[in-house]
Amino acid sequence: MVDVKHPFFSLPTAADRRDRWSWHLGRILGIPTRIHASFALVLVWIGISTWSAAHSSVAVALGLGFALAVFACVLLHEFGHALVARRFGIETRRITLLPIGGVAELEREPSDPRAELWIAVAGPAVNLGIAATLALVGFALGSFASGGLLALVLSGLVWANLMLGLFNLVPAFPMDGGRVLRALASKRVGPVRATQIAAKLGRYLAVGFGVWGLFGGQPVLVLVAAFVWFAAGRELKRVRNRPAPPAGNRVIYVWRG
Repeated sequence: MVDVKHPFFSLPTAADRRDRWSWHLGRILGIPTRIHASFALVLVWIGISTWSAAHSSVAVALGLGFALAVFACVLLHEFGHALVARRFGIETRRITLLPIGGVAELEREPSDPRAELWIAVAGPAVNLGIAATLALVGFALGSFASGGLLALVLSGLVWANLMLGLFNLVPAFPMDGGRVLRALASKRVGPVRATQIAAKLGRYLAVGFGVWGLFGGQPVLVLVAAFVWFAAGRELKRVRNRPAPPAGNRVIYVWRG
């Protein structure tokens, strides 16, 4: 278990800034945190689509603010993974926010299925906790009963976090639920067979998303389907072909959540 104390925030180091395709927020709790430059495309798309629908700069500002709030919750999701991994002695190389979500790059793969289970559950638990907290705040302030902008924002964030938490608990790769399934099944059928099961479920899910996106006029779902399909296959290939790491070498383990 790691017992190193980290400041809540520190400026990014020269090594952190080597990637010029990201905006470096700094080191949060000792973890380099950054936003990939492609994230700007999401903000541009939201701004253009909101303006086309409402023709209001206020609506555009609210839409962008809400999107940033949702992605802040995604960032907290990744810190849930990273901080629980730290409790198991696994540090996080960096956290990156992408248009498709967040990525936490762990310094190594959890060797104990129990550790993988708790690390996987931590991310969705953060989102469900945020949803519960915001719902309680909304009811305590009477915002949901009175309506208005605050009620709209709070209810939107509650539903966004519920969807983030529950979707990531689907027992299929590359979602966190797939890692939970593998952790639970590994002791009975072994890590490779457990990964095969979770990856196959992930590809079934990808086909469902793809069909839904094509026939429902949702191109974003088609992109999600492609991501899920290839990520599930990549995880299966990695587990099948992984060699024993040489002594003293670090193997970076990418945790998509």
